[in-house]
Parts: sequence; C-alpha cells; structure tokens
Amino acid sequence: MGIGASVFLLAVGAILAFAVNVEASGFSINTIGIILMVAGALGLLMTTLVFGRRDRGTGVVGEERVVTRERDVY
Repeated sequence: MGIGASVFLLAVGAILAFAVNVEASGFSINTIGIILMVAGALGLLMTTLVFGRRDRGTGVVGEERVVTRERDVY
C-alpha cells in the first residue's frame, strides 16, 4: 500500500466516522470508518518504514578523482 492509498483510507474513514449520520441494520458506518482510519494509519506507517530503510545508504557514494599536473619542461 502506498502513501496515496493510505491517505485515501484515512480520509474516507474520517468522513464515515465523523461526518455520516446514517442508521444501518447489521453494521455501524462509524465503526467501519474507524477501521478504515486504523488501516490507513498502519499502511502509512509501514510505507514510511519501508521507504525509510531504502533511503539509508552505506556511506559516501561516488569516487575521488586525483588530478596531478606535470611540470612543463623547456
């Protein structure tokens, strides 16, 4: 799950949990919203951990170039 999907789940879950006032038999829309928010938060946390580990390197990347100039002989 990417960052975009996690934020989407958080937004939809917040809308269902806090903005929708619908009575349905058999399930609670507010509970589904909270479940979606928890899933989005866990997805965001896991995505952050995975991408954070990928960005860590072993140190300096590159090469050192030594340029020497020979003396001009006349």
